[in-house]
Amino acid sequence: MEKTEQKKITNSDYEALIRKSLENKSIREKMIVNGNVISFENDIVTIDVGLKSEGRIPLSEFTRPGQKPEITVGDTFEVYIESIDNSNGETVLSREKAVKQKAWNTLQDSFENNKVVTGTPFNRVKGGMSVDLNGVVAFLPGSQIDTRQIIKDTKELLNKPLDLMILKMDKFRGNIVVSRKAISEVELKEQRKELLNSINEGSIIEGKVKNLTDYGAFIDLGGLDGLVHITDISWTKINNPSDILTLGQDVKVKVLKFDEELSRLSLGIKQLQENPWDNLEENVSVDNIVNAKINSINDTSLNILINEKYDGTVSINELSWLKKPPHPSKLFNIGDLVSVKITDVDEEKRKLICSIKQTKENPWSKLTDQFNVNDNFETEVVNIVDFGIFVKVHEEIDGMVHVSDLDWDEKECQKILEGYKKGDKVQVKILEINIEKERISLGIKQLNNDPIQNFIELNPLKSKVTGKIVELDEKFLKVKLNDQVFGVIKKINLSRDKLEQKTDRFAEGEQVDSIIISIDQKSRSINLSIKEVEIIDEKEALSKYGSSDSGASLGDILGSVLNKKK
Repeated sequence: MEKTEQKKITNSDYEALIRKSLENKSIREKMIVNGNVISFENDIVTIDVGLKSEGRIPLSEFTRPGQKPEITVGDTFEVYIESIDNSNGETVLSREKAVKQKAWNTLQDSFENNKVVTGTPFNRVKGGMSVDLNGVVAFLPGSQIDTRQIIKDTKELLNKPLDLMILKMDKFRGNIVVSRKAISEVELKEQRKELLNSINEGSIIEGKVKNLTDYGAFIDLGGLDGLVHITDISWTKINNPSDILTLGQDVKVKVLKFDEELSRLSLGIKQLQENPWDNLEENVSVDNIVNAKINSINDTSLNILINEKYDGTVSINELSWLKKPPHPSKLFNIGDLVSVKITDVDEEKRKLICSIKQTKENPWSKLTDQFNVNDNFETEVVNIVDFGIFVKVHEEIDGMVHVSDLDWDEKECQKILEGYKKGDKVQVKILEINIEKERISLGIKQLNNDPIQNFIELNPLKSKVTGKIVELDEKFLKVKLNDQVFGVIKKINLSRDKLEQKTDRFAEGEQVDSIIISIDQKSRSINLSIKEVEIIDEKEALSKYGSSDSGASLGDILGSVLNKKK
């Protein structure tokens, strides 16, 4: 049999085989080795670690939280060997465990030696944020994010590397708690010490708005906080610090007062600018008309800002020519631009006293060009008070109708007043125009003639009238003369005979003759007298029947006359 000639192995080939054999024998389970990427498809990466079989690892294990995978064929990665040639003849590998295993060793060293680690927040969770520490997920509590608590929204920290300290770690449970605040506190102590050594009253420092309150703004100067009172934010009046400042805003401030013992700082922002009141602008003078912006509205005035530099005020009486203008908020809105006339400059209070109504001509000066006494016109009710109604006469002039001028019957006036509501259309008559006092008096009842005056014109004093008794009282009788006019017969005027001056001699509904003896303009009543009728009748009887030689007595004559009447 012919022997087959075998290929000879060189010394270098033999050494390579021995080395590879030894290398393969040194690879065992539960260890981290380098592996080469030989392919990847369908989100699976195939890795060769020098064993009989390759391992397959999900592509997701090669990505960091918040990042996209970056991997190509030929890349080398550290992987963790979970098992070699398992029941399926496969090598089971893990990139994630390799990263975590290596990271845990590094993190453990950092924790034990108080070293700073770098982490990247990638997600906001309840109570804080999830942070990636080179492959290991740690928890950053909200209370440990910042000492100064001036971060408005933790979203701005996402996917940005942060220096952190490990507060607690439990490898068995896989828990790590980190803190940004711990580093900040150390930094703040150093900054505070440096700041205290260099700070003086008058120093200008840069800081960050930490907190806003109704009375001012707290500024973080880096290790030390200071307060800018609301009056030191701007030379003009502001309603709230938030009108000008925002949380987290970088600002320059001036040190106004420094209490070294209490480490208390009073700061100012407006002091970095020139005080506009030290040099008033040319157009800021009495009688000038300027533009202004309404900053705030209250019950009695408008607060305005002139030229963006000067505070001003317009009192309610200077808003309109109306005698009783409505609430300022009914006429203007915050932010409105208005023209105002400067009427006074208050240097002490640093305020401009202004008027809006004086920018227009006084409508009272030309009222008589349009209206005259006794004119009638239709208008609308703009206000209702206990003593009458106010109606619109002009855009900025209201006139009043007194309650007593609503109706000729005084008892009906209150009832009529209660029936009015704002916006009602009414016809009125001008009774008086007083330009000096800026007052116009109006009436509604005057649109019709006074029924009493009409009655008196037809029945003057001493006229005999007939009426029906509608009311009986011990002291008087009330007599209806027509539908609108009533008269009163007092007890003393019931008869010439005192014994007959009794109201119970009469009955309600009885017709009586009487004489008009007087008119009470104040109470708008007509005073009547039956006694006067008797006196007149007596005189007529004496004149007709009585004579010096008749021999008849006065009693006989009157008796005869009365019998005839009966």
